[in-house]
Amino acid sequence: MNISVFIITLNEEKHIRKTLNSVKNMDEVILVDSGSTDNTLSIAESFENVKIYYHEWQGYAKQKQYAMSLCKNEWVLNLDGDEELTPSIIEAFKQIISDNSADSVRFWRNDFFINKALSPWSKKPNNHRLYKKSKSFFDDSRFAHESATVDGKEIFINETFNHYGYPSISIRTDKNNTYSSLKAEEKYHKRKKHSTLKLATILPLTFIKEYFFQRKIFSGKRGFILSIIESYYAFLKEAKLYELYEKDEKDEI
Repeated sequence: MNISVFIITLNEEKHIRKTLNSVKNMDEVILVDSGSTDNTLSIAESFENVKIYYHEWQGYAKQKQYAMSLCKNEWVLNLDGDEELTPSIIEAFKQIISDNSADSVRFWRNDFFINKALSPWSKKPNNHRLYKKSKSFFDDSRFAHESATVDGKEIFINETFNHYGYPSISIRTDKNNTYSSLKAEEKYHKRKKHSTLKLATILPLTFIKEYFFQRKIFSGKRGFILSIIESYYAFLKEAKLYELYEKDEKDEI
């Protein structure tokens, strides 16, 4: 398939083989590594269509923009090193490229948590990952949860890819601690003010949204735990933004 897959990695040996196996029939895979010390690169070297580059870490958006710039094809697909395409979504990609009726594509992400997929009744997040390179760019003012901005027609397909990045509560909370700091810094950099009302209400409101409206209630104990973690993550972003402004006021004294 005339698709360039681009992946940024750092110590992804646990899942990278699944990821690369799922895209072994793509024209090329651009893997940009920022200093892995495990077996990520030795695994990647065993795949014929993978091209490996080293690039010093500059933040998620800049790293992905650099990786995308190395792609030779017009259609590009952004994957993480803990994600995997399914045969059915690949077939859907073939049809979209053949029809050439869109510039970008959204589809569902199937999250595994504590090594098991959430219930089919739980609502899945949708991701924007397949697009035309000439019409896309990454906004480097977004410090985390970055997604390409695409100038053109966007479509949604009812297909799913797998995400294995949350195998344990510890790993999920570690990632949330990192991302919440980045999102707070992003808001602070944009001079977005913290809100006392939001600080007081965001945790319970997010739990209600995640557990009931996102239907994690159907995923049993794992859904309940994940809803609590997501709620605390939302709270952390607001609390850390408040903390940054408090440090500002202290420095001014």
